[in-house]
Amino acid sequence: MPKVDLYNVSGQQVGEIELNENIFGAEINTSVLHEVVKNYLANQRQGTQSAKTRAEVRGGGRKPWRQKGTGRARQGSIRAPHWVGGGVVFAPKPRDYRYTLPKKVKRLAMKSALSSKVQANEMVVLDELKMDAYKTKDMVNILNNLKAEKKALIVLDEKDDYIIKSAKNIPGVTTTLVNTLNVYDILNHDKFIVTKDAVHKIEEVYA
Repeated sequence: MPKVDLYNVSGQQVGEIELNENIFGAEINTSVLHEVVKNYLANQRQGTQSAKTRAEVRGGGRKPWRQKGTGRARQGSIRAPHWVGGGVVFAPKPRDYRYTLPKKVKRLAMKSALSSKVQANEMVVLDELKMDAYKTKDMVNILNNLKAEKKALIVLDEKDDYIIKSAKNIPGVTTTLVNTLNVYDILNHDKFIVTKDAVHKIEEVYA
């Protein structure tokens, strides 16, 4: 079973924690990770882009000049795509980009993402993370103690407004709960900071 160090909010090592090998020691499947990240980004798209085709642009009903005899190229409408102010060829229309992946694929990707953080030594496990006030400065100090000055993902086992709001205004820092954890966020952050209780909850969900 893989083991990682256990830290307190001061950045001091206070012990070790054993991790479930099936979840945090799995073989990393990069193709599945790519598929799940692509799916996540597609599902985030609003799909509201829209442009007009030549049939929808106002005007252009009359032939601009006669077919023959002018010396110019034949034209049928001033709203054809090659005219300024004309329609768009294959104009994008509002659509839904969402699609679903099998649950087994998503579970495999989650295990691969978690295992990749362990292998890269980017996973930091805290014995507990508690705050008694809304203090961004205190959260910055905690992250500095944990050497998480860059992009950091903080995973909690249950909602804590003090922590969530204290971290909200720090650039590159995201907070999430175990039940809303996703592969994209794990891979998109340099440090994966998780409480001991959240680790146990992750192991219960994905065991």
